[in-house]
Amino acid sequence: MTSPAQPAPPPGWYADPDGTPGMVRWWSGSAWSDVATPAGPGVAVQSSPVLTPQRPADPAPAPWGSAPDPAPARSSRRTWLVVAGVLATIVAVALAFVIGGGGSDVVAERDRPPAGSGQLPSGPTFPPGTVRIVDEASGIAYPYLGAGWSEFDMALMYETITVAGQYFTTQEVTPAGDRFIAQVTSGPVADGYGWSGPGSLGTTVASLADSVRGNYYPGPNERRILRDEARTVDGHAAHLIEFQLSWDVEGYDASGERAALLLVDVGRSRPALLYISIPNTHAELYGVIDRLLEAVDVL
Repeated sequence: MTSPAQPAPPPGWYADPDGTPGMVRWWSGSAWSDVATPAGPGVAVQSSPVLTPQRPADPAPAPWGSAPDPAPARSSRRTWLVVAGVLATIVAVALAFVIGGGGSDVVAERDRPPAGSGQLPSGPTFPPGTVRIVDEASGIAYPYLGAGWSEFDMALMYETITVAGQYFTTQEVTPAGDRFIAQVTSGPVADGYGWSGPGSLGTTVASLADSVRGNYYPGPNERRILRDEARTVDGHAAHLIEFQLSWDVEGYDASGERAALLLVDVGRSRPALLYISIPNTHAELYGVIDRLLEAVDVL
């Protein structure tokens, strides 16, 4: 008789199935999320023997004195194919160099995320060992969220004069013809949003929240304010607005988004804006919002 099937573990955070130390991934009850995130406060990590990464069993040693198995007859063909592939690559690179007029036009391939992550890099990857994103232009630093999050390399935003941060693509093509993303970005606030000093933190971030709602989300949409509060960040005055958007627009994978805007008076002529936005297709990542907010440093 066949043994009864083991029930699937309940949804929750579990150790990254890729085996990356210190990283966890969301299990929906039937599938893993696209991206992993560091374990930490606000993330209740569960355990399950079903979801524990298993090392492949080592092959049993051959009996003493037994002769090794003969190599497959096609191994020599595979070797020639590999050699031919290498030669073809060398020729292609040489041609590209000649046609392009120099090595400056040859672009190196970007690093790929760990196997099995389910998420191809959306853009440039961060250097190995990166743990924090340091935005010198705005004057703040905050955590890098790990494998699957790429360095922000898209167009400038209306609300800041420069942009630094991380993102990943959640929908390649929307009805508007662009990409839909989850992002954590920062920058010095642009002119036109009412900044006149620390006393205008609340009104300025409210104006910024209205701006991102109109610029980056499908419409019409409805907004529900979750938090609108003064805060202190690394000893500096700040103001947070967090809201949930919802919409019913055909062609979008997401039907809503959680966004948080943290405005920090960093003692410069322009305050720093930290902008966090996560579509509800990846609602399991909403928990990282508080972890990011609590870990912001002023440079």
